[in-house]
Amino acid sequence: MGKAIHRYGLIQEGDRILVGVSGGKDSLSLLTLLAERAKRVPIHYDLLAVHVDLGFESRGADMLKEFFEAKKIAYHIEPTRIAELANGPENRENPCFLCSWERRKRVFSLAQRFGCNKVAFGHHKDDIIETLLLNIFYSAEISTMLPVQPMFDGKITLIRPLALLEERKIERFAKQMGLPYFPCGCPASGRSKRKKVKELISGLEKENRRVKGNIFRALSNIKLDYTLSNWKKSAR
Repeated sequence: MGKAIHRYGLIQEGDRILVGVSGGKDSLSLLTLLAERAKRVPIHYDLLAVHVDLGFESRGADMLKEFFEAKKIAYHIEPTRIAELANGPENRENPCFLCSWERRKRVFSLAQRFGCNKVAFGHHKDDIIETLLLNIFYSAEISTMLPVQPMFDGKITLIRPLALLEERKIERFAKQMGLPYFPCGCPASGRSKRKKVKELISGLEKENRRVKGNIFRALSNIKLDYTLSNWKKSAR
């Protein structure tokens, strides 16, 4: 994580960082690592853990409250009805998109409300790779998540400090630390497009363990002369 922070310039002196905590292993690992790192580095930054409670019936919010208070981390839990909205009868086609959209809107609104200049999400290396393939397969574009992305004319910067870490390493860390992560409770979680892409990559990795790493490295090795983007411009 430190390597990603330095490589992409993710954190500076005086930053106030909202950490989006869903309750999964990734976001809880991110919060734990950022809180531990703050004790050792020569710069000062503040953390605010924010959990957007989607409205699924679970003890997730209570478990997170206990965790935040035990770790003495400032926090805010935002109750919503996003789950009901996203999984309602009028939105059967794409509940994941609407849920993600509404949750993210709420997070950025809270960042502005609490004076946070940065928002940190727990997306990791696997998420970046899967998003690239998702966008190619389902959106007909070559794009993915970025480790750092200015938003709203630079007023808020989105950062992903786990961008260089594989999911399996994060999972091992979360288990070793005894982090209280829990499933999101979404009825659509087992049949998402992302799950299909994850299974595809896993299958390819069994034949060639370099596949996943090669996809990630390809994002920094783009040869525009060998794409159709220049052809489109010259054909106009």
